[in-house]
Amino acid sequence: MVNILLTGVGGQGTVLAAKVLAMAAAAKGWQVRTAETIGMAQRGGSVVSHVRMGNLGESVHAPLVTHGTANLIVAFEPGEAARCLGYLAPGGTVVTATTAVEPVAAALTSKPYRSQDIIENIKLTFYNDVANRIANSVTATREGQRRASQHHRLVVVDDMAVTSALGDNRKVLNSILLGAAVAKYCMPISLDDLKGAVLACVKPQFAQMNIDAINKVAEGIDYYANEA
Repeated sequence: MVNILLTGVGGQGTVLAAKVLAMAAAAKGWQVRTAETIGMAQRGGSVVSHVRMGNLGESVHAPLVTHGTANLIVAFEPGEAARCLGYLAPGGTVVTATTAVEPVAAALTSKPYRSQDIIENIKLTFYNDVANRIANSVTATREGQRRASQHHRLVVVDDMAVTSALGDNRKVLNSILLGAAVAKYCMPISLDDLKGAVLACVKPQFAQMNIDAINKVAEGIDYYANEA
């Protein structure tokens, strides 16, 4: 079972990204379920989409990813990545864009809202989480100790550099992040699977720009995406 959480700000394309992943999973014959929480999306609020894939032939009975079980979080904004860290499973991966979208609450304070500060805090959270799990597993079985010591992965995608290479088209941010996640082997689907799902889900007039985005980030994955 693969549990994926996609999170961002209203208008960034998280819901479409979830549909693309679901289509890619269904095309492989896997059971898949999705759900979205989009209450404040039109006001620039948080949007979270859940995707659960039965990649080993499992039956998927419920669509929601529970806390501590997400194998992958794809964040369209670093602050939203930080907000959803509680969903991440031990050894899970976060793929995040670097471009910050300042929330209204931050705009009302004198403190700067910087993406690099948020990313550094995510790294620190990962370190502290592993340290706490190791400390609490002293009396656990060997398997329990092994699971406790599993390290998270953080993949930071320079989305601004990719969109700049694509003519400053921010509408393909979702395809950039999904392409980076697949190219970094963060989920059990291939680039061809992803592109096939894009062609099935995206309107024909917008399909090629999304395919171009996937190809661009995949071809330059070592340049555009770094494991922090």
